[in-house]
Amino acid sequence: MKVLIGVDGSPASFDAVSFVGRLLDPSLDEVAIYFSPAELERRMPWGQTLVEGASQALFEEAQARLPGRFARPVEAIVSTKSAAAGILEAAVGWHADLVVVGASNTTSLERLLLGSVSRAVVHGSTLPVLVVRNPPASGEALRPIACHHDDSAPAMAAALSKLRWPADTAGEVIGVAESLLAGPVPSWLEKKVRDPQTAAIAAAWQKEHDDEVGSLGQRLERFRTTLPAAFHRRDPVVTQGNPGDRIRAHVREQGDNLVILGRTPTDAVTRWLLGSTSEAVLTGVPVSVLLVPVEKAAQA
Repeated sequence: MKVLIGVDGSPASFDAVSFVGRLLDPSLDEVAIYFSPAELERRMPWGQTLVEGASQALFEEAQARLPGRFARPVEAIVSTKSAAAGILEAAVGWHADLVVVGASNTTSLERLLLGSVSRAVVHGSTLPVLVVRNPPASGEALRPIACHHDDSAPAMAAALSKLRWPADTAGEVIGVAESLLAGPVPSWLEKKVRDPQTAAIAAAWQKEHDDEVGSLGQRLERFRTTLPAAFHRRDPVVTQGNPGDRIRAHVREQGDNLVILGRTPTDAVTRWLLGSTSEAVLTGVPVSVLLVPVEKAAQA
């Protein structure tokens, strides 16, 4: 697998290098570090010689954050373009399989430098993009959660199989039943169950809910079997409601430190089902997010 990592000298960008390094196999994977001397020069108006020295130091620091020595030398990709445009262009030109960027919620400066860049890369990329935010400490186990949707399941399984998951990874899968009737009988209807007609409505509502939850549970089990062994250690999570809301709540409650979900930016219907969820999760969780694009042709 070929991984392109964008760095700009900020702590968040170096955290991104360290985090993705935990998911790579140095004997097989290839890494390129992308940076822009023009970006450094704008932020550090010290003259060309000092900027060149800072660029070399940045590349060396990024290399030091990777695990051990890679079988193939880590490449430096330098561009004079703006950060997002340069990263996207380099990813295509280098034939990357994964793009990695850092993001931070801590200061306005880091949001300006990385937050807008990470979002632009996510929306402009046709490749999986890992946005690293508040990564776990090096000794802390990874707790990834893969968010199931029928359209994105195959693409997610393919993407996750390319990563090297540490032995102590405790992954899980989650599915959200989001149809109108996929929820307990509401109180306003329960209160009206006084005659056979309203009782039948309530019974039909409950059956729809039970059928949807049962079907989703079965699909989650099948989905889990397609994922690496790291995702087989925790029971699937079936919940109901708005997908973005439920995923964000689960992450906050359970302490997951990596969210994985699909994103379809081209089709209007799937953009409503998946795109809005990915945006809600990307901007609403304080942890890293791996977004896997779903090709329109893959939807059947």
